[in-house]
Amino acid sequence: MKILISVDIEGVAGVYHPEQVRAGNPEYERARRLMADEANAAVAGAFDGGAAEVFVNDSHGGFRNMPPDLLDPRAQAIQGKPRYLSMVAGVELGMDGVCFIGYHARSRAHGILAHTINSFAFSRITLNGREMGEAGIYGALAGAYGVPVIAASGDDAFIAETRELFPHAAFVQTKRATGAHSGISLSPERACQAIREGVAQAVAQARPGRAAEPLRIEGAVTVDLQAQSVALADLFCQWPAMERTAPDALRFTAPDTESAVRMLNCFSAMSSMLR
Repeated sequence: MKILISVDIEGVAGVYHPEQVRAGNPEYERARRLMADEANAAVAGAFDGGAAEVFVNDSHGGFRNMPPDLLDPRAQAIQGKPRYLSMVAGVELGMDGVCFIGYHARSRAHGILAHTINSFAFSRITLNGREMGEAGIYGALAGAYGVPVIAASGDDAFIAETRELFPHAAFVQTKRATGAHSGISLSPERACQAIREGVAQAVAQARPGRAAEPLRIEGAVTVDLQAQSVALADLFCQWPAMERTAPDALRFTAPDTESAVRMLNCFSAMSSMLR
């Protein structure tokens, strides 16, 4: 079995504040090591559950957060950007399941550091009329490659909004949100233990013939995007295929899920022009 572990940072135990997730300050240096610890816990769990190969996708910010020398040497690391499949790069290599570790709630949710893809650029994203956060968007992209989400970890707000998308996945709650920048967390040690156990169980249950169903969006995908400002919507609508639906919102239709996600990531990159 081949398992992909996609690791974000906002859902990691002990992480609450934007300074912890942005490079260039001491708090980030500590948080990136906590991120690597939870990644390693998931790697260990995957091998405990019977995986033969494990890949770790660094899925936060610039995609080069976790020091490679701190990662479990049994795993192969996917880092750096740009890459077409972004937070689930690696699914094209024939994975049997993907685990979302350290994930967070979608934009405007009452979760710790909640956002969707780019907190500066995007306020709300819907695919075919259904609002989704990163787990839903990238879970659908993995599903386009036939790969199911089998495990996920993060705060209670993330789990509450995501569980229905992946009803057969094992969820591990690492902390409870009490505000956008506050919460009640397990210790890093307890969180890692719970992640290892949850992933091990999920991988053991994902053997051929018993795998969870992938999340699939069939056919064309209509994306409604609310930007964080009118100026950003002005910028995004420089793309001729966009339909302006409100001063701060636009719509486009992509031929498939992968095309939709890649277009969203292009908008994310474009937004840097207005920072």
